Amino acid sequence: QICLSLVKLLFYLAHSPLDSIVLLDFQPRQFVMVDGNLKVTDMDDASTEELSCKEDNDCTLDFPTKSFPLKCSVAGKCEGINEKKNLFNAYRYFFTYLLPHSAPPALRPLLSDILNATGDLRYGINETLKAFEKVLHLYKSGLYLQKRPLLLKGYISLKGFRTVEGEAYKCWPSYSHLGCLLSIHSAEEAAAICNSQLQCQGFIVTQHRTWTGRPLASFQSSWTDLIPDTNAVVYIKRSASSGERL
Repeated sequence: QICLSLVKLLFYLAHSPLDSIVLLDFQPRQFVMVDGNLKVTDMDDASTEELSCKEDNDCTLDFPTKSFPLKCSVAGKCEGINEKKNLFNAYRYFFTYLLPHSAPPALRPLLSDILNATGDLRYGINETLKAFEKVLHLYKSGLYLQKRPLLLKGYISLKGFRTVEGEAYKCWPSYSHLGCLLSIHSAEEAAAICNSQLQCQGFIVTQHRTWTGRPLASFQSSWTDLIPDTNAVVYIKRSASSGERL
């Protein structure tokens, strides 16, 4: 969410009515999240000036660890230098820390492609935004899910119930530091996640949703008493349940 919002912001800056805008003091502290969108807190160090040049050799974009040769345009300006400077800063301050860690395994190669392409400046902002929107579409639609046997058959479902807080275990990446709370596309995906975690004996799906509209599932390592909750469904592994208890 943070990286996509940043890319949308940089897309606007690259195509603004004032011409391409560069953020000269590009640091994480210059941004804040407002209602799920990344905003720039200080525009004092923004500029529309692009580096003047006479030849291509005048257009080297330098960073502490990398340098990029750019073209000198007929108008005597280094082509796209403001856009590329913003994009590489997004790569080194945001993408490298946030992109590799929290996506479903099937989407990680696509995010690695974005990471590598922006790190080498092979992508401009247009291509970067398009690539992010493709990943978002796959994520929201569930098209990234691989076909597998119907694992949900191995669970008993109890609609209209949730459990009293049972024994929680932690997992990564969790929306709660107290337990294992993950976003899912469907209960079938939750079953696959639960089956992949040795501690998991079942999960609860509620009406709570993430910014992409995906429901949240709480994964449990043990069960306590069930209590009514019209907005929840409990799924318990058949191997972890007993007919007498149910």
